[in-house]
Amino acid sequence: MLLRLAYLAVTNTFSFMRLLPMADRDKEIEILALRHQLMVLQRQVPKPIFTPEDRLLLSGLLHHLPMDKLRQLVMLVRPDTLMHWHRDLLRRRHAAASAPRRPGRPRTIRSIRALVLRLARENPSWGYRRIHGELAALGIRIAASTVWEILKEHGIAPSPQRSHAGWADFLRDQADALLACDFFEVRTLTGARLYVFAVIEHATRRIRILGASAHPTGQWVTQLGRNLLMDLNEAGTCARFLIRDRDAKFTASFDAVLTDAAIQVVTTGIRIPRMNSIMERWIQTCRRELLDRTLIWNQPHLLHALREFETFYNEHRPHRTLRQAAPLRPLPEPSNIPVEITSLDIRRHDRLGGVLREYTRVA
Repeated sequence: MLLRLAYLAVTNTFSFMRLLPMADRDKEIEILALRHQLMVLQRQVPKPIFTPEDRLLLSGLLHHLPMDKLRQLVMLVRPDTLMHWHRDLLRRRHAAASAPRRPGRPRTIRSIRALVLRLARENPSWGYRRIHGELAALGIRIAASTVWEILKEHGIAPSPQRSHAGWADFLRDQADALLACDFFEVRTLTGARLYVFAVIEHATRRIRILGASAHPTGQWVTQLGRNLLMDLNEAGTCARFLIRDRDAKFTASFDAVLTDAAIQVVTTGIRIPRMNSIMERWIQTCRRELLDRTLIWNQPHLLHALREFETFYNEHRPHRTLRQAAPLRPLPEPSNIPVEITSLDIRRHDRLGGVLREYTRVA
C-alpha cells in the first residue's frame, strides 16, 4: 500500500508541475474535457471501485474544499462519501498514534539467534536445554523456552531426531585415529595379475604401500600387518581403528595381530565402497597418475614404481584436504614483508622417467 501511495503522489506531483506553465484558457478547456469524460464513465460504470490508495489520495486533495464547492464538482462518488473517507483516514491515524506498544518480551537479537542455530547445527545431539546451558556458561541470559521457539521457528527437530550419526560423521570425528587399507589389482605386460596392499591415514593422508604379490596368502598378509604396526610405532601414530572390506585375503590372524596392538578392525558393508571412500579415492589417483601411464614388466618393477609414487605422494603432491600441503611436507610460512618477485628460478625433478614431476623453487 505504501509503495502504491508513493507512486500516486509522485505522478500527481508531476501532473501538477505540468499545469504550472499552462494558460488559464488551456486549463479550462482541459477541465471541460475531463468533466465530459467523467460523465461518459458514469453512464457506463454504475459503481466504480476505489482502492484504499485512491480513497486516501482523493480525500487528501479535496478535504480543504468547502461542501458547496465539492457539490459542484463532477466526480464518480458523492461528496458525502468523500468526506466519510476523510474522517475514516483521520480516525485511523489517531488510532495508530495512540495504540499501545506490542505486549510481551522484545524479540531476541539477531546475534543470539544465530548463535543458537550454530550450536544446534554443530552439535546434533544437543537439545534446547543443553543449548540453553551453554549460552548461560557464555554469559548470555535467555530463557530456555526462547531457545525452543528459535529452533522450532527454523524447523530444527528435537535432538533425538537429528542426533543420528552417519558413516561420514564417524569418519570425520575419528579421523585422527583412523586407518584404511585395501588390495588392488595390477596387470603386467605378460598378463600376470599382481595384488598390491596399501594403507592410508585419514588425518594426514599419508600412504604406506606394504607389498605386492601374485599369490597373497594368509601368512603373507599377517606379516604385512606386523610390518604396518612397526611403521606406526616408528612414526608415533596412535591409530585405534582400521577400516577394511570383507576380502577373504584378510584372515583371522591378521585381525588378531591388530587387536593385540589395541587397533579395532572395522569391516565395511557388502558392496558399499563409499564406506572406504578415502582408500578407494587413493587407488583411483594411483591408477590415473601412475599405473595408466606406466608399462609394468614384473613384480620388482611394480614395487619400484610404487615406492617412487609413495615418496612423491607423501612428500610433494599437494592435497586439497590439507590446504594444498603434502602429507609429510607442510606449506612454507608466508612472509610478512612484501617482496617484489622479479624472477623465478624453478627446478624440475623427474621420477620414473618423467611420469612424475616435482617442481622446487631455488632460494
